[in-house]
Amino acid sequence: MDFSFSEEQQAAVEAAKAVFAGVAPDGVPSPALTAGAVADDFDRTLWGKLADADLLSLLLDARYGGAGLDAIALCLVLRESAKVLARVPLLESSAAALAVQAYGGEELKTKLLARAGRGEVVLTVAANGRTGHDGAELAVTARREGDAWVLDGVQTAVPWGCNADFVVVPALSTGSGRAVLALVPRGHEGATLAEQVSTTGERLGELRLDSVRLTARNVIDADGAWESLRDLLATGTCALALGLGERVLGMTSEYTSKREQFGFPVATFQAVAVQAADRYIDLRAMEATLWQAAWRISTGAGGVLPASGDIAVAKIWASEGVRRVVQTAQHLHGGFGADTDYPLHRYHAWAKHLELSLGPAAAHEETLGDLLAAHALG
Repeated sequence: MDFSFSEEQQAAVEAAKAVFAGVAPDGVPSPALTAGAVADDFDRTLWGKLADADLLSLLLDARYGGAGLDAIALCLVLRESAKVLARVPLLESSAAALAVQAYGGEELKTKLLARAGRGEVVLTVAANGRTGHDGAELAVTARREGDAWVLDGVQTAVPWGCNADFVVVPALSTGSGRAVLALVPRGHEGATLAEQVSTTGERLGELRLDSVRLTARNVIDADGAWESLRDLLATGTCALALGLGERVLGMTSEYTSKREQFGFPVATFQAVAVQAADRYIDLRAMEATLWQAAWRISTGAGGVLPASGDIAVAKIWASEGVRRVVQTAQHLHGGFGADTDYPLHRYHAWAKHLELSLGPAAAHEETLGDLLAAHALG
């Protein structure tokens, strides 16, 4: 087996490192000191740099100006973005564009994909449903009326929903009983957004759909489209958690190497070293399970369990691992970790958001249990 990354994937990482090198995690007000959102919009300047570096079109085919790379390449870039808390809808827009490319009609592809790859059109996904626990497709119904689709329901915590040009909304078709993907333009009649705020301080949107009518070209009703999109979103979230955790452990190492007690750096104390070593093991487990999941969805490789099993395992490790990493970091930093002039508290807030995004560990443990019950392993 060859576990190394391809030259194209490594080139994407180098391009990402160059773009994110100048990004400051504390470039916006602290969420701990801000009553509402820390900013009205995402980082448009950084978005433009990502477009110029061709990092918004990684997954798109060459005919849409893309590099034709896979989920592994996207996860490598997302890993770098999380190290600086990049405030951009890179995961959501990239995943939505890939879903359109894989399952959408030609007219929709022509209309959106090249522009999305250039950063001119921003896509996001309503993946949290009404409660954040039940499947997102259960929160909205879609019914056919002639050549149109009519949507009703509520989706909460839509990332970057107030600023995206299109929200991809999973909905349950009343006719077929399967999930469809509806691309709802911002400001469309019958669609209203109410501001919500994440633990990170970023603006989310509660999207209410009241008899929203869409033409058939804006609705993807291909079998498996939502499941594929959801799998990529979950895997990308694991990549973000890994990158954040690696940066936090690095900050902890730097701090404990300089902080002295009784004339010695606290990093030399056995209790400190053991805790840091445990978190390093967490990160390596997060990394191994992430690449297993990304490899499964990139290659379509088979296995004893469906790819959703590997994704569930990766999300379990990502959710629990990133929580443990930031908790240990706070403990080893002492009171300094809560200092709002020091960025650790920002990473803690983002870690909590990533831990719960697309379901906490318990939800994915339930999914994994169902898969194990349904598939014989012997």
